[in-house]
Order: sequence, then structure tokens, then C-alpha cells
Amino acid sequence: MELTGIHHLTAITADAPANNRFYTETLGLRRVKKTVNQDDTSAYHLFFADGAGSPGTDITFFDWPAPRERRGTNAITRTGLRVAEDSLDYWASRLNGLAGKITTLDGRPSLDVEDPEGQRLRLVAAPDPQGQPWQGTDIPAKHQIRGLGPITISVHDLAPTEAVLTRVMNMRKVRDYASPDGQGQVHVFEMGPGGAAAELHVAVQPGLPQARQGAGGVHHVAFRVPDNAALTEWARHVAGFRVPNSGEVERFYFRSLYFREPGGNLFELATDGPGFDVDEPFETMGESLSLPPFLEGKRAQIEAGLKPLA
Repeated sequence: MELTGIHHLTAITADAPANNRFYTETLGLRRVKKTVNQDDTSAYHLFFADGAGSPGTDITFFDWPAPRERRGTNAITRTGLRVAEDSLDYWASRLNGLAGKITTLDGRPSLDVEDPEGQRLRLVAAPDPQGQPWQGTDIPAKHQIRGLGPITISVHDLAPTEAVLTRVMNMRKVRDYASPDGQGQVHVFEMGPGGAAAELHVAVQPGLPQARQGAGGVHHVAFRVPDNAALTEWARHVAGFRVPNSGEVERFYFRSLYFREPGGNLFELATDGPGFDVDEPFETMGESLSLPPFLEGKRAQIEAGLKPLA
């Protein structure tokens, strides 16, 4: 049993209209799904991805009126976004004022960026960024963001987290490097084929305070499994280690299993399908409000509680 890579990452915004503008206009991602948090229908759940909404390419946001995140450890701290190897100069120019300097980190040219709410991103040059280009942006196809990875989490103690990653999740520990902020070592765990799209980086930072989730922070990270049958096997596998978990949850666009690693970070295993075009045409997905069938009867009430994105 192997996870095959990063599936998606879900973060928190307190300003959905500005968030939508930044990720579609500034970063040039396609909004592939405009829906609501299925557990809190007062909040948008916005999905931004490559041109096809491919698994492993979407960064998503819950729209909650939360104060800013308090940074610290026991948190998901940096979201990698894959681009072509010759694209970082383009992005450094485009994101002038939002980005730092191009550096080499863990052997890869990288560019750290923060969105207007302080969401920490990292553009990572990958030899094969994969993903599908999007025609609805002014960013040239060769420079577009093609997907997620690596993802960095912070914990105060490596051993219990490593045990879950290697014994429960069957990841492989492959190397480590010094944290660029000087706060401890970062340990690299890979899954499936490895590479930037299939790595989790674990920074061990016992000197940092406990993080507090909020706007500009991350809610959870999800890892890929191919289909429902594989997810059922993973549910049995996780339960066999007596790890508290959600059981299988139907999210309509994919099926999920949730649990926390010992540092408190929320992990999700999610199926590759059926995908974002299951309930609307591929050509127009993400343009209007989509609701799973069990919420469709509440559409008028839900729409009345949502703010316009434009």
C-alpha cells in the first residue's frame, strides 16, 4: 500500500473576494470549484488548481471570519507550488514585493512568497512540473503553476510523527536539510514515485510556540489514493494501528479519511476521483456555485448567506 503524492491542501481565508482575486489573477490558477464547506455551509470552499483540476494540483480555502494565524510549531507551515525549472525569474518579477529572493533549498531552486493574508507559499522549480496549463490567465503556459508540493509541516518532536509517517502511512525517510529560517532540521519523507509532488517535509522546531490556526494558516493537507477500494483498505490499515480517525467520508468530488498525526496536524487521505466535473461541464466548472446532492435542497438558504466573490 502506497500513497501516491499530495492530493490537495486546504487553508483559511477571512476575505474570500480578495483570496479569489489573488489565486486566479495574480497566481493564474483556475478556480475549478466554487462550493461550500460541507460541515459549515455558511463558508465558501474555493478550489484553485491547474487547467484540468487534476488531483495533486489544488489549493483550497475555507472562508471563515477568523483572526490571523499565530505562527509556531505543530502546524502546516509552507505550501510548495511546482513550476518549470526556468520560471522563477518570471515569478520573481511578477510577484515583486510579495516574494523573497530565489534560493536553492534542498537542492531545488525556490522562491518564497506570501499572499496578502500571510499564507506561506514556495514556488519550487521541478524538472517535470506535470499539470495542465490554463487558457484563462495571462501567464504564459510555460511559466504557469502546475501543482502542489512539497508540503512542509512543523512539529516539536520528530519521533512520534516519524512513526506514523513510516509505519502507518508507509512513507520513506530519504534525507534532511537545515531549515532556511535557522529553526532546526527539516526531514524529508516521500511516498509513491517521490519527487516534489510526493514529498512531506517535517521541520523539527521545539523552540517555537504552539501555533494557533487562523486566516493565513493551513487547515489540513491531503494525500492521494487512487480510488474508493484503496481508501477502504487504508481505513482498515489506519484503524489497525488504533489511530483515531473519521472513517470514510463522502465529499462527492472525492472520498476521504481524516486523522491527526501526533503533532496535531490534520491529515486527509483522498481519492483521485470522481473529480470536479462530476456535477458540471468541464468547460465551465468553478464558475457558479456547486452543491453536492445532499445540500441542493438548501440552495436558496445557502446562497443567501454567502457574500459575492466579484
